[in-house]
Amino acid sequence: MDTGVDAFSPTERSRVKRLHERGRYDRETVHAIFDAGMIAHIAYVIDGQPYVTPTAYWRDGDRLYWHGSSASRMLRAEAKGIPVCVTVTHLDGLVLARSGFHHSINYRSVMAFGKAAIITDIAEKTHHLNRFVDRVYPGRNATLRPIDPQELKATTLLGMEIEEASAKIRTGPPKDDEPDYALDCWAGVIPIAQVVGAAVPDPLLRPGVDWPEHLRLFKDGNRFDAVMTKNAESY
Repeated sequence: MDTGVDAFSPTERSRVKRLHERGRYDRETVHAIFDAGMIAHIAYVIDGQPYVTPTAYWRDGDRLYWHGSSASRMLRAEAKGIPVCVTVTHLDGLVLARSGFHHSINYRSVMAFGKAAIITDIAEKTHHLNRFVDRVYPGRNATLRPIDPQELKATTLLGMEIEEASAKIRTGPPKDDEPDYALDCWAGVIPIAQVVGAAVPDPLLRPGVDWPEHLRLFKDGNRFDAVMTKNAESY
């Protein structure tokens, strides 16, 4: 457990309690888990009713951003500065043990807390929406038409400063009870990964438009989390 200078300071709401040895609080680990993903689940409460909404997100320093339709109930509620909890999880493997009790999964997860705030400044809003495109596909904005004013009006952008965050990670083989290692039962890890598939060109693509260099990492068979992590380095 890292709670050093470059780490978030956990409180009771963010501290990993069960299997606390898997907990991490350093920014390097927290940022890496966020950077390897694209979809977060955002939890919030409206009038006593809890909601969890999956949405695309991006990170810039210790701030998280997400956007959606200006008509979204979630975004209208979060824009009022209500507390939110943002989580991201990567499933890395199925862990098969010699007893049902010790079966597990290998994973990387992160949970962050803060208050979402709507970004109304047009220049700032445009900047961050463009940054989202370039975060996923570095250099792509240079090939696109600018954001239309009506598109900007129809889109709500929220930002959240990470107040607290904790990561939790499991790696490695199963951990069985000592007597069970003598059993003739297969045990081990089945790796799980989300991979990029072969690109499918738009049937309306103009003749002569080739696959662009800025998409070079989106190669058939590449791990998606590795692509996202590499692209974040160029962001």
